[in-house]
Amino acid sequence: MKPNILNVLVIDENRIRASVIEEGLRDAGYDSVTIIADMTGLVRRITEINPDVIVIDLENPNRDVLESMFQISRAVKRPIAMFVDKSDEASIEAAVEAGVSAYIVDGLKQERVRPILKMAISRFNAFSRLSRELEEARGELENRKLIERAKGLLMRARGLSEKEAYALLRRTAMDQNRKIIEIAQSLITAASLLDPGGDT
Repeated sequence: MKPNILNVLVIDENRIRASVIEEGLRDAGYDSVTIIADMTGLVRRITEINPDVIVIDLENPNRDVLESMFQISRAVKRPIAMFVDKSDEASIEAAVEAGVSAYIVDGLKQERVRPILKMAISRFNAFSRLSRELEEARGELENRKLIERAKGLLMRARGLSEKEAYALLRRTAMDQNRKIIEIAQSLITAASLLDPGGDT
C-alpha cells in the first residue's frame, strides 16, 4: 500500500503537538490525516473515520491513560503505532498484549514516521494472519471431535466399524450435498434429543 493512499488517524490531546505530527506525516507522504484531540467517544469516532492506521502520541501517559488506549487497541482492530516519551517494562508488555503494533518510547520524530508506520502495518497484518490461522486450526480440531463423536454414535447404534461409520457419514453428506461436519452435527443433535441422558 502506498503511503499517500493510507488514511492515518492521529490521537493526541495536545493540539499543537498534533498539528506538528500532522505536518510531519504530510511531509512523509501521508496525504489523508485526521486528528482527534478530544478523547470522549473515541471508539465510536474511530469506527466512523475508519482509518487504515492509527498514531497515538502520549507525552507522559499514566496507567489509566495507557489502559484506556490499550482497550481501544483491542476494540478497533487496526494497526496502531503508539508513541510515548517515557515507559516501563509493564507498560510495554501491556501494549504487546493489547495488540499495539508499534510501541515507540522517546516520542515521535518526523524521519521515523514512515518506517514505523510501515512496520506497524506489517506487524498488524502478520498478527492478524496468525490469529486467523489459529482460529481455523481450532475450528478444524473442533470439527474433528464432532465427527469422531458422530462416528461413535453410528458404531454403537448400527454396529459399524470406524471406517464404515465414516463412509456412511461421507456418503450421506454427498447424497445431501452437505459437508460431513453438518451431517455429524445433525446426528449428534438428533441423538441428544432422542436420548437426552445418553453420552453423545
